[in-house]
Amino acid sequence: MKRLLSFILATLMVVWLAACAGSPAATQAPASSAPAVQETQTPATEPPAVEEPTPAEAKLTITWWGSQTRHDYTQVLLDEYGAANPGVSFEATPSGWDGYFDKLSTQAASGALPDIIQMDYLYIATYAKNNTLADLQPYADSGALDLANVDENLYGSGYVDGKLAGMVLSSSIFAFPFNPAVLAEAGVAEPDASWTWDDFVAACLQVKEKTGKYGFSSNPIDTNLLNYWVRQSGSPLFSADGKSLGYSDDAVFAGFAQLYKTLADAGAAPNPDQWTQISALGKEASPVATGDAAFTPEWNNFAVIASATNPDITLAVPPYASNGNKALWIKPGMFFSVAETSKLKDEAVKFINWFVNSEEANKVIMAERGVPVSSAIRAYMKPSLNVKQQEMFDYVDVVMPHSAAASPPEPQGISEINKLLIDTIDQVLYGQTTPEAAASSFRAEAEAILARNN
Repeated sequence: MKRLLSFILATLMVVWLAACAGSPAATQAPASSAPAVQETQTPATEPPAVEEPTPAEAKLTITWWGSQTRHDYTQVLLDEYGAANPGVSFEATPSGWDGYFDKLSTQAASGALPDIIQMDYLYIATYAKNNTLADLQPYADSGALDLANVDENLYGSGYVDGKLAGMVLSSSIFAFPFNPAVLAEAGVAEPDASWTWDDFVAACLQVKEKTGKYGFSSNPIDTNLLNYWVRQSGSPLFSADGKSLGYSDDAVFAGFAQLYKTLADAGAAPNPDQWTQISALGKEASPVATGDAAFTPEWNNFAVIASATNPDITLAVPPYASNGNKALWIKPGMFFSVAETSKLKDEAVKFINWFVNSEEANKVIMAERGVPVSSAIRAYMKPSLNVKQQEMFDYVDVVMPHSAAASPPEPQGISEINKLLIDTIDQVLYGQTTPEAAASSFRAEAEAILARNN
């Protein structure tokens, strides 16, 4: 073993000395021999070739509610925007209206809101006052969010406590879309802007009697129809400070509950169990669209949404109260808000600005979310509008004589108020309480909710 180790060490020493010695030409080469040196092997320490920098990855999360049509074209928009902006991609979670804000509330409580949130006027104040929505004003100031072609009254609807909590995407106006074929089958004349609630009830009952179909496909899903009903009495639904109801006479709510009871008892409107099944169908497959009902309370983009199923759906101004008070209002259709927790606020705003102001995006949207807020986009779109889209645009002019100033955004606690309204009307329809008793209990519980939240 000792001999073997000695032999190995001796061999290594010889190799090392030979390497150190080299040749005179290599160790003492003059300056003129530089080209010969450059022909030698490239040292292992030479850095690799520099590559072009790749764009930073920005994966934006986004959520919205709507029909399958909206889901499909919004995904097309996300794909187009990602293709035009390398490094930007989206994780989308579309939903129907039912349960949308329940899920959003859970995400907000855990600090896990998506970067971009489709927000409704009913709820924007609640989320803004809970500091879950980013202030977009700095982006408006810098021009990153271009408001040059948006009416101040419209984008102003996104302000809550001095902060721009959302960018309005469209304007909407309450309407009573109807199916002309169902009315013709029942021998009911199509309504005009002078019809009253008595006219409406009579029409619904005649539709049921003559055709066996629903006259009114509705149960309350939120406070929008109640808001219209209360505004007709000359009072707002909520007080200015949001701490109480804005009307004082419980007969107003009792009349609203009685309307539903009269129609449901006659089978001219669905009962709560039937409505649960109907509401799961989506707007394109709703009874009015499929010819199984005459009227539904909706917004002026409904005819566009339902046009793939039924291109003949027509918009009517909602029925009037006998006092003739103006109660309609031009409502911000919906907003895109950015979560305060988002780490990609700049990228989120860039997308929102493109969504609102680009011709490319609006060529795909085709006013499905409502009348576009940009005057430049409205002018661009007019030559390409189909009949139903043109009717939606024109409806704004039709209802202006019947409209008053919009109410402020709904106060905090509106989710609880909506649920309370649904439960209260359900109890009336199930015969568990009277409209008068329901009005009293609704007031007590609603004002407790409002006081607690505001």
